[in-house]
Amino acid sequence: MAAHGALRDRRTRLVREWSRLVAQRAPNASSHDPALREEIAASWNRSRTAVDPHRDSAPAVPDVADRWRMSPLAGPVAEIAGELRSIADEAGFVAAVTDADGTILWTYGGRVMRHRAERVNFAPGGRWDESAMGTNAPALALRERRPATVFSAEHLVEALHGWVCYAAPLRAPGGRLLGVLDLSSTWDRSHPMVMPTVRTLAAAIEDRLARLPAAALPPVTEPRVRLDCLGDGARALRDGVPLSLRPRQLEILTLLALEPDGFTPERLREALYGDRPVTMTSLKAQVSHLRAALGGAVAQRHYVLTDPVVCDASAVLDALASGDTAAAVRRYTGPLLPESEAPGIVRWRDYLEVAVRKAVLASPVPEHALVYGERHRYDLEVHQHAHMLLDPSDGRRGITAARINAALHD
Repeated sequence: MAAHGALRDRRTRLVREWSRLVAQRAPNASSHDPALREEIAASWNRSRTAVDPHRDSAPAVPDVADRWRMSPLAGPVAEIAGELRSIADEAGFVAAVTDADGTILWTYGGRVMRHRAERVNFAPGGRWDESAMGTNAPALALRERRPATVFSAEHLVEALHGWVCYAAPLRAPGGRLLGVLDLSSTWDRSHPMVMPTVRTLAAAIEDRLARLPAAALPPVTEPRVRLDCLGDGARALRDGVPLSLRPRQLEILTLLALEPDGFTPERLREALYGDRPVTMTSLKAQVSHLRAALGGAVAQRHYVLTDPVVCDASAVLDALASGDTAAAVRRYTGPLLPESEAPGIVRWRDYLEVAVRKAVLASPVPEHALVYGERHRYDLEVHQHAHMLLDPSDGRRGITAARINAALHD
């Protein structure tokens, strides 16, 4: 309860400070980098064949009132609605919440801003996914699964060039995407404090989602992709069908599975190639092949998996984090992509090996060292640890004695 109170107080201070600054129209409020950002260009390329830039409003979805009443977001949003209304009234923004398909289910704004938003159907029932309205912040946040800002003429639809919007994804406790929270206004009200505010408010909604009973949340969908990257015979399957991936693409998928926060292109290039003079074009081609194989489940610009992946190496890390040494030893079937020389893979390979081995040596349970020792026949210290833990009358001491002898005479 103390932690929740501290979060609430911090959020309140942040909202008040942001509202004050925006209302004062800071001198740099309308500044913006005119260069077209990579994720904006990619969004234009995806959506301009389906969306008319001259359309005047978002398409309408009927009867969303019942969908909002049934949404798990309705209760948490109601709990912070006072803060959202305060922002809308004091700073001249429209607050909106969409579902996972990009349909707006709830909005609030002052009279003037609400009327402006309604002209483009930025209102309950308006569809704002990329296929409906092209490049906009809610659509990018839904697709990339991370906060997004779209300013003025970055919007594909010309009717939105007078707007700036800031959006952050809203996730259930298990990570499932439920929708986005968005704050939008006219471009002259843009301010660097807006995105931190959106992030903080989204975190408040997710905090309340975590306190809902499991029955109130949508069922978790089983991940479609499974990745086996420990030991020999690395492979990836989608819906049970093996994917035809090159070794480099398996390395990329492994790194993305192990690091859920993802990679910038520069950091991923270093993790794959180290100091080798490999062009960014080559890296992007490899990522593009992987994205196509996964049905688009790799975000643009900042590379991150947008759909969950079951990964055997991640399962080992989860077991170690929970203190379940038995599960970690059982799941650790061999080194990570043993043929790979990619620096990022080598670092993770060494980390996993050291982490599992240290857990075994710290465990008072002899079975852990015995199982680990089956796959590491020449690890003298592990065999000695198992021998020491076994009761003198335990017949398995003969096994550990033989392993110790073999390790000593190798």
